[in-house]
Amino acid sequence: MTTTPAQEIPRRPLALITGVGRTVGIGAGIARRLASSGWDIAFTYWAPYDLRMEWGVEQGATEAITAELTERGAASVAIEADLTDPDAPGRVLDEAESRLGPVTALVMCHAESVDSGLLDTSLESFDRHFAVNARASWLLIRAFGLRFRSAPGTGRIIALTSDHTVGNLPYGASKGALDRITLAAAHELAHLGVTANVVNPGPVDTGWMSPEAKQSLASATPAGRLGTPQDTAHLVDFLCSPQGRWINGQLLMSNGGLA
Repeated sequence: MTTTPAQEIPRRPLALITGVGRTVGIGAGIARRLASSGWDIAFTYWAPYDLRMEWGVEQGATEAITAELTERGAASVAIEADLTDPDAPGRVLDEAESRLGPVTALVMCHAESVDSGLLDTSLESFDRHFAVNARASWLLIRAFGLRFRSAPGTGRIIALTSDHTVGNLPYGASKGALDRITLAAAHELAHLGVTANVVNPGPVDTGWMSPEAKQSLASATPAGRLGTPQDTAHLVDFLCSPQGRWINGQLLMSNGGLA
């Protein structure tokens, strides 16, 4: 009597998602969607940023997100990372690779976002926004490109952006830099078979909107509602799929037709 060796289970590809600090956030929504689609997930968070913001730190968020990803069949690792540190992107990739293997998709949801305008933005705030939103994104993309060893045609880079600048100058300006850095990757990493796109999800209420802002923004959208993390997650899921390979070098508006 002969026995057939157990068939090897194909390895799930790994997505690295930055800025997954809260269960209600866009990053967490993307992580859940990709986990359901067959991806393993490495994600970053940085509690001191949430602590500075009005919503505060969500206790137990990292554990809750990890549990949800496990329920969806994904191996996962949570990595604490201060992206103002220029050495952090390399360390994040090191830990993701050592724990879960090579990264196939880089999804950047991290952000520094503190309201201020042309006249009242401080030098420290301006530099911090560019360090997190632009410099760290460039360093993550660079590290990803230098290490990429997944099959040609499977690599994905996706960055979340915003066109909000009035009264939010350093955020909007640094997101503009992020756009250009990411779109350059569509051409400069083409030899690796990596696509790179930017997604503008429009206003998504993850705990930062006032009731007045919710009403105003919802009424300016044809569907009469705000966007959700799931709306963005479905688009990112498609871009990461084999069917999304032809979409490359684009800044995609995914805001429900917001005027």
